[in-house]
Amino acid sequence: MPRSLRPPALLRTRVTALVTGLAALLLIGAAVGWTVTTREAIHEEIEAASKVAEQWLQATQSDAATAPERLALIASVGRLRANTLEAFDTDGALRYRSPGPTYKAGRDAPAAFATLLTPVFEERVWQEGALTLRLVPDPSRAVLDAWDAFAFGAGWALAMLLLLALAVRHATARAMAPLTALENALHETAGGRFDIRLPCTGSGELDRLAARYNHMAEQLDSTLVRNARLEEDQAFVRALNQRLEDERRAIARELHDEFGQGITALRAIAGAIAQRSADNAALHGSAQALIAMSSQLQDNVRSILGHLRRPDANADKPLHDALRAYVAHWARCYPALSVAADIDALPATLPDTFCLTVLRVLQESLTNVARHADAHHVHISGTRRDGSFTLCVRDDGRGFDPAPGHAGYGLTGMRERIVHARGTLHIDRPATGGSRITACLPLPRQTIAAAAPGADTPTTEDTP
Repeated sequence: MPRSLRPPALLRTRVTALVTGLAALLLIGAAVGWTVTTREAIHEEIEAASKVAEQWLQATQSDAATAPERLALIASVGRLRANTLEAFDTDGALRYRSPGPTYKAGRDAPAAFATLLTPVFEERVWQEGALTLRLVPDPSRAVLDAWDAFAFGAGWALAMLLLLALAVRHATARAMAPLTALENALHETAGGRFDIRLPCTGSGELDRLAARYNHMAEQLDSTLVRNARLEEDQAFVRALNQRLEDERRAIARELHDEFGQGITALRAIAGAIAQRSADNAALHGSAQALIAMSSQLQDNVRSILGHLRRPDANADKPLHDALRAYVAHWARCYPALSVAADIDALPATLPDTFCLTVLRVLQESLTNVARHADAHHVHISGTRRDGSFTLCVRDDGRGFDPAPGHAGYGLTGMRERIVHARGTLHIDRPATGGSRITACLPLPRQTIAAAAPGADTPTTEDTP
């Protein structure tokens, strides 16, 4: 199986990041709320401790008559909770400062955290005789407790975020496994394999997607089979056409060799009889009739040969000359029709199959005119433009139904030749009457590249 491509991996990462990010935002919001609540709690705790200390100091003021006694009483108590007590004499000299905290001694919360959680307090200062007492609130221990709680909670929160990310990634990977299978199936389909089918996974959306893919694969598989059969049929048609052309040439050779020699011998014998029977009118007339009949038979054989054999099959002349020669030959066979031809010049390097296709289309079109059209005028045009050659045969006869169901074997063969040459065939009845057959064939690419730009020289032949 090929490796998974990037889109599923990116989607899995994005889903994991999204869920983890949302959880992190919730934790940050909880941390902000905890900070506000903790700051208020510290403020209330320190304020309460300061009031208790202040009340105690004021209540014990009468227990000492002199300043030394007062300092001794204060010193005996030691540290006041969450406060620092300082005593100054009348000169402003520091006489006493309460000891530092012993709870979590030597440790402090980080400065940024302490700044964030430390409330604003007011110092309490009052005069007791010769002493000035100052009570300074000290929330450092409460802030340190908050920091320890925050660090502990943050550690657990990070651990939970990591576990959540892993769980989401694993769950997403399992949920996207059918997409990976679909991706691999599409990769194999692009390589030409259409036999892969996706199973159902129990997920409605993914099962519908798998069903659509399976239907597409079946259609592609059947299309591939039909194309293979079509290729075989086209190969058979090409071989059959080639065989028919070979048979045409063989029949044409036999007609030319056997009938030609026989007709020549018949004319020679009839000529000899005519020379020796000048004094016998009946015999002389019969000999002249034989000579005329042999001439007519020779013309008929030549006409048949013209239909069987491509006019330039053994010549090196270009296709446009062959088309003009055939039109002229056909016009001589049907002198009652007025024939006009306007055929552009074509390169001399056209393939034999292309030339034969154009000639057969022209022959079949003119044969239909002679047999069915009952026309008086026929116009043949051959136009080379934009890498294609368009042959159009138009008459002023009674026309015919161009629907495929009404087409004979000749039109069917014409369509097959045009399709094989990757061209188009259009049959219609113009508003002016008659019928029009238009065949458009793309010129071979190598012929277009090798053709000279100024090779097109349209000519017109009017044959009675």
